[in-house]
Amino acid sequence: YLEALNQVKYAVFDKTGTLTKGSFEVTELKPAGEFTKEDLLEAAALAEIHSQHPIAESIRKAYGKTLSAETIKSYEEIPGHGIKATVNGKAILAGNMKLMDKEQIDHGQTRITGTVVHIAIDHRYAGSIVIADEIKEDAKQAVTALKALGVKRTIMLTGDTKQTGEAVGKSVGIDDIYADLLPQGKVEQIEALEAKLLPNEKLIFVGDGINDTPVLARADIGAAMGGLGSDAAVEAADIVLMTDQPSKIAEAIRVARRTRRIVWQNIGFALGVKAIFLLLGALGFATMWEAVFSDVGVTLLAVGNAMRIMRLKNE
Repeated sequence: YLEALNQVKYAVFDKTGTLTKGSFEVTELKPAGEFTKEDLLEAAALAEIHSQHPIAESIRKAYGKTLSAETIKSYEEIPGHGIKATVNGKAILAGNMKLMDKEQIDHGQTRITGTVVHIAIDHRYAGSIVIADEIKEDAKQAVTALKALGVKRTIMLTGDTKQTGEAVGKSVGIDDIYADLLPQGKVEQIEALEAKLLPNEKLIFVGDGINDTPVLARADIGAAMGGLGSDAAVEAADIVLMTDQPSKIAEAIRVARRTRRIVWQNIGFALGVKAIFLLLGALGFATMWEAVFSDVGVTLLAVGNAMRIMRLKNE
């Protein structure tokens, strides 16, 4: 994968937890009908009680009260849609607009820019919760650095809404944005992109969540966030960014290119010196000490030259 990084021409990013911090906060409650803000937040918190997603954690934090798992009679996570649960005898749906449409809930909602969790109670639309996520400080720098290194296209794949995806993508300079994607949809996009690659081109995907695991495994090079990333994502990845900074992808490419240059320098130097001393030996001019230098000495010099990789600068 260190060699493959030299050929990266397409960089594909997940949004939440990769380009954004993944630290969500509830910013607005929009109850519908006879439901109150308290009803809305309580239903969402109970439905999300078992979820480890950052959005679920932000809802539970906003609710701020003790939650009892004993009240949950049934629980089902629907990938790319949300959660379906039965709580205290009430059927609760918590997820995106696709979940509302799938369950034929009349939401009567206009499109809202931002991350939105829609709630339905007993098949009646209860309202929506608007959640904010911040863009990482170095996200734009990461995209700029990759383009400077010769990456042809930067792409973002997200399960979030088109409006939210475009807002984040455009602010950091992403070329192409694909939104409203299920995990399988992300894999299909990666396969479509890889079909366009030339023989000497590679694609890297950067993600952090469990939903990104199939894409990380499918891409030529998969990179996962070491801190925010799930264990499954880290396990499936070829590269792990321990600081969770997307700009480290550009640094990884610079390390790979510097490594390749030094490897070729060492190969050329070693073969050149050995060829010279073989010729001198054949002509009777090479002594034992010179033979030792051509073997052990060249090895030590090659190791010393390779250590220059550790002094990488942002070029």
